[in-house]
Parts: sequence; structure tokens; C-alpha cells
Amino acid sequence: MKISFQKYQATGNDFVIVDNRNGNYSFSVDQIKTICDRKFGVGADGLMLIEKDPKQDFNLIYYNADGSPSLCGNGSRAAVTMASTLGIVNGMAKFNAYDGFHQAEILSNRNVRLKMNDVKEVKAISGGVFINTGSPHFIQWVENANEVSVFEEGRKIRYSDAFKPAGTNVNFVEQLGANSIFVRTYERGVENETLSCGTGVTAAALAASFRKNTSPVTVKTLGGELSVEFQVGQDGSFTDIFLIGPAKMVFEGSLEL
Repeated sequence: MKISFQKYQATGNDFVIVDNRNGNYSFSVDQIKTICDRKFGVGADGLMLIEKDPKQDFNLIYYNADGSPSLCGNGSRAAVTMASTLGIVNGMAKFNAYDGFHQAEILSNRNVRLKMNDVKEVKAISGGVFINTGSPHFIQWVENANEVSVFEEGRKIRYSDAFKPAGTNVNFVEQLGANSIFVRTYERGVENETLSCGTGVTAAALAASFRKNTSPVTVKTLGGELSVEFQVGQDGSFTDIFLIGPAKMVFEGSLEL
């Protein structure tokens, strides 16, 4: 099977995106792993399919590099950018993803402002904070994120008893200044540190609100800078959550599976 694709990166989080509006493609877990493999395939943190949706502009299917489905904030921003180049959307986008309906706006500087779903519950657990922003995330505050062995420490937490059976993504977060944090993430499904994680950045920014950070929170990652806007309700829930940042096509090509 030969597939055509575009490769995108969104603050260093990279994705293979396939235009599947004709419904020609369906991938097995092994095929997804091959596509995302950095030696035997294209190489990516995840694979996305843009498909037709009866009510919205498109339906977005996302798979982690291990073939597991999920929501991906950075991936969603990349998909919106690609949908714009395909003429599916023009400035504004409405689409369905793993955790339901989303809206996004392409700003004048070409950054994508993605609306995330509301977060109703935040849990204190295992010395940190657990927040589900479409994907599960554990937040651990550290003094110097650059000194953390993210792969080793993140993997321990990801597979710890506290988060069985599904596991969790793990974010090590450092306070940089007023309303500014630095985040490094071990991603479940990729099973390694990624240069950026959109749902993780969002979770970290929300957790930062409990440390007197206010919206918008600037978030630095190894792959670049993002911004998160939000409103905090009296009950501690979060609404009007937006993840804002760049997404860029790297190259396009075809792959024989």
C-alpha cells in the first residue's frame, strides 16, 4: 500500500498527517508503528488522519506512535493548519477529535488558537497534581527541569501503581517567573520525552494557577513557546481553555507500506 502524507511539527512535536477524506486508508497498529518509526518509516510522535464529518469541517483521528488513540493538542493545531492548506477551512475550524468537539482559529501570525474542552476536576496525587485535558497528565513541580532525567523518572511514574492500568503522561514543571513556566514531558504512547506536548502544556498551565499564575500563562518547552488561556470557576473547574502556538509543514511525500 502506498500512502501520500504531509509531515508537520508543532513546537517540535512531529506528526505524519494523511488526507483520508476519500476513506481509502485504514491502518493496523503495526502499520502505525512502522510509519512513526524513525529508522524504518517516516518518523513521528504520532499519525493523524483527516476524515470527512457529517456536521463539522472534518473528523480528526489521532494515533500515538505505539498505535494507541488519544487527543493531541499540538497535533490538532497541526491538523487545522493542514486543513487550511487543503481548503477545508478558512480561518476558523470546527472538528471532532478523540475527546469530542473542538474549535480553532488561525491567527494573523499563523499561530493556531485551539479551544480545549473544559476541565472539571483536579486531583492531588502522589506528591503532584493529576489533570485530564483530553489525555491524562501528572504534574510534578521541580526546581530545575533541565536537570531532571525525564525518560527514567517519567517512565517510573507512568507505570507506577498509582496510575494503573492505563498509565499517565508525566510533566516536570519549573516556575520561571510571573505567569511563565518551563515544561518537559514524558509521553505515554510515545514512551519517551517529546520536545513538546500540547495537552501536557495545557495541564501544566492549569496546575500553575494554584501557584498564583494567572491567564495567559507562557509555557516554554524544548521545542518552542506556547501560551495557554483559561478561566477559573468558583468550584475550581476550568473553562474557556485555549492552547496557542505555531504549527509548520516540514515536508510531504509518499511511503510504501
